[in-house]
Amino acid sequence: MELPATIGKYELLEFLGGGMSHVYRARDTVIDRAVVVKILTDNSCQDAEAKARFLQEAKLAGSFQHENIVSVFDYGEYDGKPYIVMEYLKGEDLREAIRGSRLGGMNDRLRIALHIADALDYVHGRAIVHRDIKPENIHIDPHGRVKLMDFGIAKTADLSLTRTGMAMGTPYYMSPEQISGSETSHLVDIYAYGLLLYELLTGVRGVRGETMEQVFFQILNQTVDVAAMENAGVPPAVRDLVMRCTAKKAEERPQTFRAISEELRGILAGDAKSATQTVPKDVAPKKSVAPESATPSRTPLWLGIAAVLVIAAGIAAWLLRPASAPVVPGMVYVSAGTFLSGEDKKPTTLKAFFIDETEVSNAEFCKALGCSVAPGQENLPKVGLTVAEARAYAKQAGKRLPTSLEWERALRGTQGASFPWGDQKDSAKANVSDNPAASHELMPVRSFAGPPFNMIGNVWEMVEGPVTPSANAIAMFATVMTPPATAQEPWISMRGGAYDRALDPGFAYDAVSVPERFSARNVGFRCAKDP
Repeated sequence: MELPATIGKYELLEFLGGGMSHVYRARDTVIDRAVVVKILTDNSCQDAEAKARFLQEAKLAGSFQHENIVSVFDYGEYDGKPYIVMEYLKGEDLREAIRGSRLGGMNDRLRIALHIADALDYVHGRAIVHRDIKPENIHIDPHGRVKLMDFGIAKTADLSLTRTGMAMGTPYYMSPEQISGSETSHLVDIYAYGLLLYELLTGVRGVRGETMEQVFFQILNQTVDVAAMENAGVPPAVRDLVMRCTAKKAEERPQTFRAISEELRGILAGDAKSATQTVPKDVAPKKSVAPESATPSRTPLWLGIAAVLVIAAGIAAWLLRPASAPVVPGMVYVSAGTFLSGEDKKPTTLKAFFIDETEVSNAEFCKALGCSVAPGQENLPKVGLTVAEARAYAKQAGKRLPTSLEWERALRGTQGASFPWGDQKDSAKANVSDNPAASHELMPVRSFAGPPFNMIGNVWEMVEGPVTPSANAIAMFATVMTPPATAQEPWISMRGGAYDRALDPGFAYDAVSVPERFSARNVGFRCAKDP
């Protein structure tokens, strides 16, 4: 968007950044007030659930009135895109303040912690779980005032916009129950707060694994490093609070932020009974424990998961076509084992399978089913077909459609890479809309090869597996299909994005629900096969 630009009464002056939404410094021209305008991008507007989450954030944050929560002044829609108008904050986020050692002394840090706890007590009092507590979502102005931000993935008691199998939040601050797939509650916020408090007090992150296996293992099995808090001069009562907030068992944590706030106020006032307490012996190591050192878990389930993670950490990133594996021309062999799936990189075990190196082309499809191909179209992906037609081809070829998890495992390897080539975002490596060298149309199936094959962009790919569509998905497809889509008909998933979508890490772990009878010129498929 060329600046300056105008949206209603708001003049956009400076682009501040963004991902799924774009954020601008702006001016309310009616009352001459500096504001921030957050606008959902064109690509995100095409995702009904992303749009619903954006509107949810506007409605939730717009209802808050608290001195330690960013104020939302207005929200609406402009040119089909929803936007949020928030207060303009000077200063920096807590992450930058920690890195720059600009937090003051111990009491200054405890006052910051108290303000965060007060804000979260207010949020929880309205039956809302934030679910993404981390330093980047805490703002500190030049006068030390604290503001809690970003309610994009918050969850109310009566509203869930999380897709099936998708855990929301930042991995370093996720609780053991989120990692292990157990039932979660508002106590996930208290666990994340405990890790944030540790980082605020020591200047280092409480979970410091370099790989996702190490991160998950530490969350499930290791306590935070007490020695680091001692070396930073953290009082015993505060160390005790951190240890209780980060307890592995949810029932052992403080049950409310109100209790945490009262405890911090008592410590700051110097009259807390816990001021002379020491950290319990069962959680206080006598010396610093390196991140890689493992304290055995007392919970059998965690031991089992930890064993899987240790094994997974030793497996090569791509176990494709081992020497002893059978060979199927045009397909890649993926060996049995555990990989990290979903946005939260949860350990998942699969049997061995083969998967096509590329999407099924027009030539392959018509050779098997006896149709004709227009000249010059032979190597383009077969599109514009329903899942029934894709299944018919797969059966004729002695194959099947891959499951959603098989598709993801093939793309991400064992360690849950964000892209086929690794974790570095690079639009030049796929046929996506933000690749300036791509055609912005369908391209031949081998246009972006390796390593070992590319499953991002070009066409959405249909995968097998039962799907329960969201209300937003049903509503969206009801407007574009005849007869309108319903929840009662069968639905499937599509993976990987297409040529008309900008590159997004979500392509690796997320899926789009579509009716089985749906077809489009940017939807194709590839096949899988059992060994």
